[in-house]
Amino acid sequence: MKQIYFLIAVLACGILSGCSKGGDRGELTGVPQRSFRAEVPYGMVYIPGGSFLMGQTDQDVTFAQIAQTKQVTVPPFFMDQTAITNSEYRQFVNWVRDSIAITNYVNDPKYYMTAQKGAAPSPSGKKYINWAYVKKYPVMSARKGAGAAAAAAKLQGMYYQGDDRVFDRNELDVRLLKYNYAVQVLRNAANYKDDKTKKRSDFILRDTVPVYPDTLVWLSDFSYAANEPMTESYFTHPAYRNYPVVGVTWRQARAFTVWRTRYNDAYKESRHLPTRSPYRLPTEAEFEYAARGGRIGTDYPWGGPYIKNAKGCLLANFKPGRGNYTDDGGAYTVNVKSYFPNDYGLYNMAGNVAEWTSSAFDESASTFVHDLAPTFDYEAKPSDPPVLKRKVVRGGSWKDIGYFLQNSTRTFEYQDTAKSYIGFRCVTHYLGRDIKDKR
Repeated sequence: MKQIYFLIAVLACGILSGCSKGGDRGELTGVPQRSFRAEVPYGMVYIPGGSFLMGQTDQDVTFAQIAQTKQVTVPPFFMDQTAITNSEYRQFVNWVRDSIAITNYVNDPKYYMTAQKGAAPSPSGKKYINWAYVKKYPVMSARKGAGAAAAAAKLQGMYYQGDDRVFDRNELDVRLLKYNYAVQVLRNAANYKDDKTKKRSDFILRDTVPVYPDTLVWLSDFSYAANEPMTESYFTHPAYRNYPVVGVTWRQARAFTVWRTRYNDAYKESRHLPTRSPYRLPTEAEFEYAARGGRIGTDYPWGGPYIKNAKGCLLANFKPGRGNYTDDGGAYTVNVKSYFPNDYGLYNMAGNVAEWTSSAFDESASTFVHDLAPTFDYEAKPSDPPVLKRKVVRGGSWKDIGYFLQNSTRTFEYQDTAKSYIGFRCVTHYLGRDIKDKR
């Protein structure tokens, strides 16, 4: 019994000495860091990593031979459950609008962060917007009271002027809404890592993107079609708030992912929390893998090979038959949570709107991309020919026939074009090991 007491005393002393404030005692213990527990980002679902046969599962009716089959592996990631909605994209537009209004027009000190008592001023001299104050006192609101008239007068420059005004209403000049951002092009950095003439700035992409969607696509995409009501109301009316945003170019979609990353980072950093992996557009392989929902060799996200269920109901929003657009429940787009989700919980991975991916389009990409996390990326320059500005579009849309809804069907659009049938959703890399790996 004495021996047992002695062993307990020794263990207790060892534990207490290990917990003392004496530091690491000269041992290799690693850098102290906050623990990180994976969280599912709001509005997203977890897509487990896995391997699948990417490419054609049905006959190639176009004889294009641009979707050759290839066994590939995709690491785990998170993906938006639905396409980005009008309401979600308007949050981005309103943020850009308020930023411009505060910095270029109002310039009221109350809208900026103030240095804490005793804190050193910013070395760069830059001022930062106090977004908590903006949410409490919106800069573009029609509020009343002291100073409201003066602020409204300063904001007149943000509205259409002169002959551009209709009934003398204050309508926002959306041409002013531009988002400036910078991102690192890591692929280029890797390609030139041994080139001593290159600087870090050579691999930083700086872009200025008009953020307001092209609402005229409802007319420019279709000749002799009375789509004026969609142009006038689709993006702005609350009836369409949960419909997918359209009229957004690939460059605008990427700018949105950068803003969404910085928006979330600002919240995390203010609370000293680890940040997430950046939001981005899905690669072509990620989109197809997620669309399949874990099913093997199927034609559509719900399985297939049919586009109707046993009761004869259409399973997506597309152009059925000879053009019976309303047979599936909507003449144009529909709510982003219409129809049943696939086995990963993703809505409308086929139909409703086709979606941008991050991948550049090349007819023979399947022959040269890697089989682990494959994608073909190319950062097109303004001077490049149009053929180098093609981006892969997946999923098919409300105006497409059933062939374009197939999981493996590839098509493209130019990165600077906007369409009434193309939207997007975001993904973010899963940091750490796969959730299903419990070792």
